[in-house]
Amino acid sequence: MRIVSICPSNTEILYYLGLHEHVVGLDDHSDWPLEWQHLPRVGPDLTIDMDLVAALQPDLVVASLSVPGMEKNIEALRDRDIPHIVLNPSRIAEIAQDIRLVGEASGTQRQAEQLAVQFDETIESIRQKAAKYTQRPKLYWEWWPNPIYTPGQENWLTDVSEIAGATNIFADYPVANVKATREMVMERDPDHICVVWCGIELKRIKPDMITNRPEWMNMTAIRNNQVHLLEEGLYCRPSPRILEGLEKLVDLIHTE
Repeated sequence: MRIVSICPSNTEILYYLGLHEHVVGLDDHSDWPLEWQHLPRVGPDLTIDMDLVAALQPDLVVASLSVPGMEKNIEALRDRDIPHIVLNPSRIAEIAQDIRLVGEASGTQRQAEQLAVQFDETIESIRQKAAKYTQRPKLYWEWWPNPIYTPGQENWLTDVSEIAGATNIFADYPVANVKATREMVMERDPDHICVVWCGIELKRIKPDMITNRPEWMNMTAIRNNQVHLLEEGLYCRPSPRILEGLEKLVDLIHTE
């Protein structure tokens, strides 16, 4: 079977399912795992080059709708009649469902069921670990700085916050993504600022890009030096790697 992934989180699911010999192409943003970085690339995940995809003669393309704008990829796959499945998780529980879906499409149902069960069990284990802490800190997640985008209620980072024994300060917005302002963040006064700028290398982000915002000088997170520059790949991608991010988050925000 020949499989092409056109989204980083899909690539990671394929890797965890052990489909090393079958994956023949990736989108440009799939930067993990390292041992797959030699594979042919088919363009940025928002503007996939379907000629390159077709040239790889895939039996299956694992597509996504996790980022606005990916609809064009799905339409192009349909127009060319290229076999594909579409993953579109918003909450953390849907990641296990997607693992099973990829397993069914790739003929790895047994591995997928084991991985999905393991994923759910690890989530519960982390939840129980975090439940030992009495404080529930308020977290502000920043997807993008200008304009500010942050996860709302219908996003896995709200679930991640809750599992880690915390709360997402924008969880009251019944959407996946909130276009916010610095003033809105200031009013909610988070205990921790979690910076996960999508598609930006961590080395390009400096703490003073957050701490020097004049509107935020008196915020609790700034005063207490709780600004965290986090690896986007461990939080912004709905794949099993998010478990590693969760473990790190619990240790980061709980000190008692």
